[in-house]
Amino acid sequence: MNRSSILIVITTLALLLAACGTSPTQAPVAVSQPESAPQAAATQPAADPAAPAPVERPALDTTYENALAPRLLLSFGTLKLAETATPVSAEQAAQMLMLWQALDTMTKSGNSATAEVEALLAQIEQTLTAEQITAINAMKLTQTELQAWAQANGIQMGTGSGSGGQGQGQGMSPEARATRQAENGKTGSDSGENGLSAAVTQALIAYLQSIQ
Repeated sequence: MNRSSILIVITTLALLLAACGTSPTQAPVAVSQPESAPQAAATQPAADPAAPAPVERPALDTTYENALAPRLLLSFGTLKLAETATPVSAEQAAQMLMLWQALDTMTKSGNSATAEVEALLAQIEQTLTAEQITAINAMKLTQTELQAWAQANGIQMGTGSGSGGQGQGQGMSPEARATRQAENGKTGSDSGENGLSAAVTQALIAYLQSIQ
């Protein structure tokens, strides 16, 4: 074998050895991304369709024609609840009595501020149930009903005393008798609506004391 043939063989063997030593290119491995965690569910509870809707508490209505002033409407209306299916309970009477006595004392002192009176009246109104307030509003009480009540209980305003003599209180209810006695102690300066309001307050206090 000549020299050139030997070189060809050596070159061929070298190429084969180089080809065998080369590792094949590996295909890239796809890396799977982790699935995103599901969004947290809302924590607010679902509304219960069976739950009753909140009922708005009514307020005393003084907007109708010839409506009584708030204090008279509250005192006279509470007194008239005795004629309805929602009279004042013994528990309510204990609370109301304390508040009405405080209001009566404050009024008689002559130095009560309007804000203090209104605050007491608001407290008294809160002692009434929604049904009782609705019942008072349905009465639509005016001076006509108030004057009829005063006449039925023997009260005459503007004279400083109740009508009739001492013996004419017989047969009257304790509330009416207390009203008559309260009016007998009034002077002419207490005539009119202020005097009648005081008379209703005294009658209401006597009524509340009777049902405790």
